[in-house]
Amino acid sequence: MRSVRARAAIGATLVVAVALVAAGLAVLSVLRTNLIDQADLQAEVAAREVAGQLALDTAYADLDLDDEEDHPVQVTDEEGRVVFVSKGLRAISGTASTGVSPVPSASAGATPSPGDDDDDGDDDDGGDSARPARGEVSSDDPDFSDGTATVDGKQADYRFAAVEATTPAGLTLTVHAGAPLAAEQEAVNTVRGAMLTGLPLLLAVVAGVTWLVTRRALRPVEGIRREMAAITASEDLARRVPEPDSRDEIAALARTTNETLTVLEASVERQRRFVADASHELRSPIASLRTQLEVAEAHPELLDLPGAVADTVRLQALAADLLLLARLDAGEKPGAARLDAGALVREEVSQRTGDRIPVTVEVEAAEDASYEVNGSRGQLVRVIGNLLDNAQRHAAHRITVQVAADGSGVRVEVRDDGAGVPEDERERIFERFVRLDDARSRDDGGAGLGLAIARDVATRHGGTLTVHRAPEGGAAFRLWLPRAA
Repeated sequence: MRSVRARAAIGATLVVAVALVAAGLAVLSVLRTNLIDQADLQAEVAAREVAGQLALDTAYADLDLDDEEDHPVQVTDEEGRVVFVSKGLRAISGTASTGVSPVPSASAGATPSPGDDDDDGDDDDGGDSARPARGEVSSDDPDFSDGTATVDGKQADYRFAAVEATTPAGLTLTVHAGAPLAAEQEAVNTVRGAMLTGLPLLLAVVAGVTWLVTRRALRPVEGIRREMAAITASEDLARRVPEPDSRDEIAALARTTNETLTVLEASVERQRRFVADASHELRSPIASLRTQLEVAEAHPELLDLPGAVADTVRLQALAADLLLLARLDAGEKPGAARLDAGALVREEVSQRTGDRIPVTVEVEAAEDASYEVNGSRGQLVRVIGNLLDNAQRHAAHRITVQVAADGSGVRVEVRDDGAGVPEDERERIFERFVRLDDARSRDDGGAGLGLAIARDVATRHGGTLTVHRAPEGGAAFRLWLPRAA
């Protein structure tokens, strides 16, 4: 039962079994109903034929009965006494009387005793509406019943029809004629036997076909499982699972699995590069600081205290950057505080009193007089600070920060008049530990993480960070954030 093939085969077999049983019962019910309707029709025809003869005042001895063996007849009078039975009838049940021996009574052609017409209220026009008129057979639907009859020593089941007829003399008789149910029973039993014989075979075929089809359909899944197990054992994320040629769900699963492996491989490779680059960047300030401390230990008079402090500050900043990147990679969600982008820019610029180049702030007038966004105050301030630090390293004489509305969001653009960023490098500069050659020659201790952190923070706030050519000729870093709801 742990196998999908087994569960599918058992489930399909059970469903088909229930459906076939229900259909078989419905077929048997319809077949039985149709056969009983045919027996009812035969019994009614036989009863009306005898009743018609009695309505014509035919004597009991002269009644013409066809197939007395197949259609036994019993006639009773108004008081339920048996007045006539067909030849060979020895026992009967299911009719108004179980008697098979006629009792003395008025014959079909006899005249009723005086006063009968007055007592019964019958006349030539049939005064009693519940009974047929003189010389007529009841036009109402006959009463049907199930019973048995023994004819010539053979007992069988019959379907009886009861039809009333009134003789010309005013005597109302009830004719019970039967139709055999042997054919109905035989047909039902034959169909039931065929169903009971064919059902197990059909279910076996369904189970076998379902098993084979499911096994064939799941064969690619087994290939995917084996390859995934091999990838796990070898830790080789460059491998991929086989993709079947079909366009079904399994092929989609294989494609999605390979896409996941691709993303996972890229993530692992990115983490490896990150660890390697972080180790490299940390090694330089640590080695420099250690060298200065060792020299100070041997020759205290040669201690370069400002250099040691600078290395320590650089090491602290690098550790803070690495910690922030680790938190971002871990999926830390930004805060949901409502912040005014224009106020954040003004506050950050006002605190940068020691910058090489003064920063010009331009906040366009908004229709609603605000540029509110949702997010983490500390992280967004970090983005603005990183963009300003980058502009300070590359600008020649001018840095401008512009805050404006941009569709459904807010645009913060930091522009400088430096050399700008080559078009083919405009995406690479957002990678971690990436510094262009010009940046390396003029770098004052940066590790190439500022722009990477800025883009990661913007992305996690639902925004974007891109670089373009500024009107001043340098770089224009454009930060877009959605407006606060």
